[in-house]
Amino acid sequence: MNTKVVRSKTTVKQPKVNVITLGCSKNIYDSEVLMGQLRGNNLNVVHEAEKVGKDDIVVINTCGFIDNAKQESIDTILQFSELKEAGKVGKVIVTGCLSERYKPELESEITNVDAFFGTNDLQNILHELGANYKHELIGERLLTTPSHFAYFKIAEGCNRPCSFCAIPLMRGKHLSKPMEELVNEAKILAKNGTKELILIAQDLTYYGLDLYGTRKLDELMRRLSDVPGIEWIRLQYAYPSGFPMEILDVMNERDNICKYLDMPLQHITDNMLKSMRRGTTKQKTIDLVNQIRDKVPNIAMRTTLICGYPGETERDFEEMKEWVAETKFDRLGCFTYSHEEKTHAHTLVDDVPEEVKQQRVDDIMEIQQGISFDINQEKVGQTFKVLIDKKEGDFFVGRTEFDSPEVDNEVLIDASTGYAANGSFVQVKIDRAEDFDLYGTIV
Repeated sequence: MNTKVVRSKTTVKQPKVNVITLGCSKNIYDSEVLMGQLRGNNLNVVHEAEKVGKDDIVVINTCGFIDNAKQESIDTILQFSELKEAGKVGKVIVTGCLSERYKPELESEITNVDAFFGTNDLQNILHELGANYKHELIGERLLTTPSHFAYFKIAEGCNRPCSFCAIPLMRGKHLSKPMEELVNEAKILAKNGTKELILIAQDLTYYGLDLYGTRKLDELMRRLSDVPGIEWIRLQYAYPSGFPMEILDVMNERDNICKYLDMPLQHITDNMLKSMRRGTTKQKTIDLVNQIRDKVPNIAMRTTLICGYPGETERDFEEMKEWVAETKFDRLGCFTYSHEEKTHAHTLVDDVPEEVKQQRVDDIMEIQQGISFDINQEKVGQTFKVLIDKKEGDFFVGRTEFDSPEVDNEVLIDASTGYAANGSFVQVKIDRAEDFDLYGTIV
């Protein structure tokens, strides 16, 4: 009798590469590109997995923009370096803005991190992980957002001289991506189910100047608008000085370009704008906002302000409060000033106490809360096209074209009244409104 010997095969479990993303949407994009390359090299890659194995590799994509973000990044690095010390993690690799800006200090202070990389070190990170950079994967990403929307970075770095900002130190000079490459990336995303592109850069409005010798954001918008399957295109991070008004014509021409503009203005008084090196004045800012609203009457404008910049007097702040109350931005965010090394403003005295900075932020946001409530009340009874992002508790949660993910208003639909799939567009009649939320019914 022949007996067949069956030998058991022992399989070695491949360690995971767990990518953790901190900071802004630009970092989300960078992590997704890195993960796309790792997957293309047949590595087991996950994003922010809850469980980490003792052989796993953790890649932390850090933020170094302001104090709170820096602290969160440092705390995360320490957390995983301690896990490595305890034998619960295989390797810890750090990349991103904090690492770009403070690499020597981090290397000397946190010695058991395996490697520190900067913001433009993708190929070196891949090499560290035993992977090769694959040119054929340009445009391929592993999305960490729901598949129906994607952050879409059209340029890197910044040429603006803003006194408070350390971004040029961490991200370098402005570098536009070639238009063909961006259109190809949009086609890949659309093919995989992405319906909304959220255009991001340190300064969208500078797009094309370095590559083509002229601003080309309007042309890029048209080219992206032509990509089948893309139903919404949203603009974030426009700069007020040298604003290309022609992009508003494209907004009016194309149904799939959201009537939405995120334009951080930072302050309004002439002496603050001058010290901040913003290249504009109070009157020019007011005129620009009015011109934008005249050209696109139903546009939703979002802005960001800084409170407590060096030398900001009570009078400066009162003037900003009055302007916020008069201008009635649809969306507004406000931050306390952070005194950043190697920036121009670091040569000034950080003379506004922290508690005063925070009180000023609270005062601005209280005004904005009232503005948002009034604007939302006007929407009751109206019907809007809504993109469903998720189901949360008893509600489907979505957004109108006037809202960006994470930072803006949401539309809540009682799940017992109807069904809406994630990533689908539905028509919703608004039944009631609160300060920052709308409640409606699918029609």
